[in-house]
Amino acid sequence: MSQPEKNRSDPAEKNKPLVYIVDDEVLLLELAAASLQPAGYETKQFQDPELALKSFLRTKPKPDLLLSDYAMGKMNGLELIEKCKEIKPELKSVLISGTAGAEILLTAPVKVDRFLGKPYQPAVLVELVRTVLGR
Repeated sequence: MSQPEKNRSDPAEKNKPLVYIVDDEVLLLELAAASLQPAGYETKQFQDPELALKSFLRTKPKPDLLLSDYAMGKMNGLELIEKCKEIKPELKSVLISGTAGAEILLTAPVKVDRFLGKPYQPAVLVELVRTVLGR
């Protein structure tokens, strides 16, 4: 589930950080987007991590933040973050999981900025994104 590409030539859109949200659960995608959009973030949602990666490869400018679930069928969130950071090393990232704990980051092959356990409160997500993006 991805939204159509948005034209970011509108000056108001240029000031909004772009956040990719990747989760195989539609309800959680919608919750994250509904939490972040009113807080001033542009979002693109994906149920399929492979589609998120394809979009990441062709999108310009690249997203400011990748917010990804850990446990997804085709590719896990750490693999997605790793592949995206090969293209944009300065990409900020947050790994979300209801099946793994923060200790998974200790042996991760890539630096992840933050971990967020499910379930989470929308306000906690917004504050975490602000912190990671330094806003």
